[in-house]
Amino acid sequence: MDCGSIGAGLVVFVGVATKDEVGDASKLAAKLIALRVFEDSNGRMNRSIQDTGGELMVVSNFTLYASTTKGSRPSFDAAARPEQAKPLYEHFVELLRLTGLRLVTGVFQASMRVVVDNDGPVTLICESICDSK
Repeated sequence: MDCGSIGAGLVVFVGVATKDEVGDASKLAAKLIALRVFEDSNGRMNRSIQDTGGELMVVSNFTLYASTTKGSRPSFDAAARPEQAKPLYEHFVELLRLTGLRLVTGVFQASMRVVVDNDGPVTLICESICDSK
């Protein structure tokens, strides 16, 4: 199944944790569009996706919350169940759509083949600011 492709921009893998709430999704969306990870005319990471007019591909991925601290089988206990994760994922996507940037998504809870052509040395983990729960 071909869900879509993007040009220059960001591929965002979204994992939802059991402790996540609507406010976390909102803060993370705001942070994502403001991140200065694209080069300016001096070659410095000083421009956001909004500055560049880049595109977004957002893919849900519960395996981001895998714990490998015990044994050899990952534990997904920290990942939210689909009934909690899907509304938060959809809220996050809707907030990004409101930016006016071109956005494509994967299919929630589907097994997908994602091909990424990473142009540059930047791969980031962005977590919600609300870690004090």
